[in-house]
Amino acid sequence: MSASVINATAEPKAAPTNLSRPASGIIAALFCGYLAVGLPLPVMPLFIHDNLGFSNLVVGLVIGIQFLATVLSRGYAGRLTDIHGGKRSALQGVAVSTTAGLLYLAVAMPGLSPNVSLAIVILGRLAAGLGESLFVTGCVSWSIASVGPQRAGMSMAWTGTAMFAALAIGAPIGMALYQGYGLEAAIVACVVAPVTAAAIALREIPYATAAGPRLPFYKVIGQIWREGAGLMLQGVGLSGLTAFASLYFAAHHWDNAGLVMTAFGAGFIFVRIVFGSLPDRMGGYRIALWSFVIEAIGQAIIWTAPSEAVALGGALVTGFGCALVFPALGVEALKRVPPANRGSALGAFVAFLDIAYGVSGPVAGVIAGQFGYASVYLFGAACALAGATLALMARVSQS
Repeated sequence: MSASVINATAEPKAAPTNLSRPASGIIAALFCGYLAVGLPLPVMPLFIHDNLGFSNLVVGLVIGIQFLATVLSRGYAGRLTDIHGGKRSALQGVAVSTTAGLLYLAVAMPGLSPNVSLAIVILGRLAAGLGESLFVTGCVSWSIASVGPQRAGMSMAWTGTAMFAALAIGAPIGMALYQGYGLEAAIVACVVAPVTAAAIALREIPYATAAGPRLPFYKVIGQIWREGAGLMLQGVGLSGLTAFASLYFAAHHWDNAGLVMTAFGAGFIFVRIVFGSLPDRMGGYRIALWSFVIEAIGQAIIWTAPSEAVALGGALVTGFGCALVFPALGVEALKRVPPANRGSALGAFVAFLDIAYGVSGPVAGVIAGQFGYASVYLFGAACALAGATLALMARVSQS
């Protein structure tokens, strides 16, 4: 490792040798930094509603504004990554994420009015959205650069697993700190996480970005919209699980709604670890097609579930299906742009998933209000089948 660093310093034009697997330091940094996204997820809604006394509508708007900031900054994050490399973008991201944590910490100061505290939280959410955009786009692009585009699918499988694990672990840790020690303890963790990520990332090699002409961001979107739309359709199923599984289980008088995301996560991580290289070996559209079909089956199982065990089985199958959609379509999205635009392509690609999470929840809520909670999963199955149709059309046009 030290020899590679010396060579990279002495000969800045010589690219480091690509690794057979994504650099472990990049994956570790991504996990630590993304904890800052998971830690405040259950904490901020409780603080805004219970401590500051604002309505559920205000809670939803304040929490959702982070997604808006993330979507709007994906273009900037992509350009920064293309021009200066993933490491630069990732380090800027953790700096902004640390600032968001400090803003959250400021609301714990005594003497602030609820309105002032809310304004500071909003600033923190905006900063967190920008930080997440820079950090994730940088780390995903950086990880791909460490292995080369021929292993892009495997790289995206690893980075996605790190992010999902950080969310799954960060949220309960944040809640435990908040309930046991108060807001300050939970928010200190939101500062420590990105600082730790920066300490890890600083030690890693800044793999070079490709040179060449750079497209405007709107042209990049025009190149990868089909893959992005597929990713957006995949996100509907996960959004339905996170938003409505507890209400669906309660309506059926089932007790273990907390196991839904455990079942989903078990299936998701298993497939990512065991089959993460399939998009590189067999083609992204082919893997995406079958992944969408499996996701649709999982959603249909939940929709028709006669018992709690069957519903949990549907969540597991949904996890199987969702696992490889991101790397499979991501591989194809990267093929559609010149090498010098991969960061922008990744930023645009992930923005479609941000939109899915921001839009599908309210749409599913309307569907649930009209037709019942089970219909949310019929909607998820229909979206997955629409994604399969997109993947099939793309595969046919490619051949």
